[in-house]
Amino acid sequence: MKLLLASGSAYRRALLNRLRIPFDCASPDIDETPHPGEEAQQYVVRLAREKARALAGDYPHHWIIGSDQTCVLNNRICGKPHTEEKAIEQLSASSGQQVTFYTGLCLRSPQGEEYFLCEPFSVYFRPLQEEEIRHYVALEQPLDCAGSFKAEGLGISLFEKMEGRDMNSLIGLPMIALTELMRQAGINPLLQAT
Repeated sequence: MKLLLASGSAYRRALLNRLRIPFDCASPDIDETPHPGEEAQQYVVRLAREKARALAGDYPHHWIIGSDQTCVLNNRICGKPHTEEKAIEQLSASSGQQVTFYTGLCLRSPQGEEYFLCEPFSVYFRPLQEEEIRHYVALEQPLDCAGSFKAEGLGISLFEKMEGRDMNSLIGLPMIALTELMRQAGINPLLQAT
């Protein structure tokens, strides 16, 4: 089985490595602008599918994994901050709030069949002091992370609790859901591992 991760994300690569299935990586070039009126769940599933489709022509014999993530705070989609000030703004707005992450996932077969879903995961931020937020952002630099934190690192200290079936969703690749999609497609990930 040939497998391709349609992502340039080091975080997603590290997660997929855990399955011990050899895979290739390539970054798709797609427009990630939300459509007018598009719900967060629709948005991430659409992008996951578009990422997988964008590379299908270059990798016709591969099973392709597309994934995309966004977070929603107060019914508003929040993207990656890209700057320290925006990360501080996002974390300040998240203080004492529930933030829901939606990860769209698509597994595309070489024949063009698509298996896809949206995996939700919620985090409940504890009330945060401005000094804590600034110190956290300076230390961990979560500028390329939706929600402005790294749950696999010091970001875990920002939360009161988490809800969802797979914490890997926060990192960008819900592994339980991925192995579920693989089994739906007739691929047993345990038997593919080396």
